[in-house]
Amino acid sequence: MKHYEVEILDAKTRDKLCFLDKVEPNATIAEIKNLFTKSHPQWYPARQSLRLDPKGKSLKDEDVLQNLPVGTTATLYFRDLGAQISWVTVFLTEYAGPLLIYLLFYFRVPFIYGPKYDFTSSKHSVVHLACICHSFHYIKRLLETIFVHRFSHGTMPLRNIFKNCTYYWGFAAWMAYYINHPLYTPPTYGDEQVKLALIIFLFCQLGNFSIHIALRNLRPAGSKTRKIPYPTKNPFTWLFLLVSCPNYTYEVGSWIGFAIMTQCLPVALFSLVGFIQMTIWAKGKHRSYLKEFRDYPPLRSPIVPFLL
Repeated sequence: MKHYEVEILDAKTRDKLCFLDKVEPNATIAEIKNLFTKSHPQWYPARQSLRLDPKGKSLKDEDVLQNLPVGTTATLYFRDLGAQISWVTVFLTEYAGPLLIYLLFYFRVPFIYGPKYDFTSSKHSVVHLACICHSFHYIKRLLETIFVHRFSHGTMPLRNIFKNCTYYWGFAAWMAYYINHPLYTPPTYGDEQVKLALIIFLFCQLGNFSIHIALRNLRPAGSKTRKIPYPTKNPFTWLFLLVSCPNYTYEVGSWIGFAIMTQCLPVALFSLVGFIQMTIWAKGKHRSYLKEFRDYPPLRSPIVPFLL
C-alpha cells in the first residue's frame, strides 16, 4: 500500500507549516488535522480549515485522502478559524438569557420601573399569559438543545456568541420592558384577540417541535448523514410538502402570535428581524438541498409556501 506525503501551507502566506510523511491513503481529513495539531497545538482540530485551494471550500472531516484529486504528495492549505465554542454552549447561553431577563421585568425587580412598583404585579391577565408563553418558548428551546438537536458541526467561532447574545438578550429586555410596564395597556380587541393569538402561538410551537423531532430522526446519533426531509404521520410535518424549512415557518408564526397577543411594537420588530434572518438561512438550506439531491421535491419554497 503506497503512502502519501502531505504538506500543509498557510493559505495566506504560502509558508510551509507542516510536512507529514507516510500518511495512510485511507486517512481522513479529521485524522490529518489531529496529526497537524501535534506540531501546532495552538491550532486544535476545530480551529482548522484545510482546503485544496487557498481560496477554496473547506474539506470535510470525513473526506478520505486517496479520494481527493491529489497526487501521492498532497498540498493542503490551512486557515485558522479562530477560537471555537460548542454549539450546545452557544444555544444554552443564547436561550437562558432571554428567559431570565424577561422574568426580571415580569417580577419588577428594583431599579427598573421605580421604587413604588418594586415587586408589584400587573392587573392585566394578558401580561401573565405573555410571561408564561415567553418562558415556555425558551424553556422548550433549552430542552431541545440538550435532548433533541443533533449538530452537523460541533463548534462555531467564539465571537458569534457575543453577537447572538446581544440580539436575543437585547430584544428580550426591550419587549419585556414594555409588556410588563405599569402603564401597559391590553390589546385593542381584548380577550378575543388574546385567545386567537394564543391559539396561533401554541399551534406554531407544536409545529416547530414536531419538525425538530422529524429532523432529529433523519440523522442517526454520531453521524453527519444528510437526507431529504419528508412529511411523517404527524400532521404538523405535512408542511414539508411546501417548504424546505418549516421549523423556521413555525418559529416566525409563534412570534407573530406573540405580537398579536401583546400588541407590542418591539415584539413585532423582533418578529420581522427574525423573519428576515430565518429567510436568509432557509434560502441557504434550500439551495444546498437542490445542489445535493437531484430528486429534491420541486414544489418546495424555502420558508413561505409558493412565495419565498
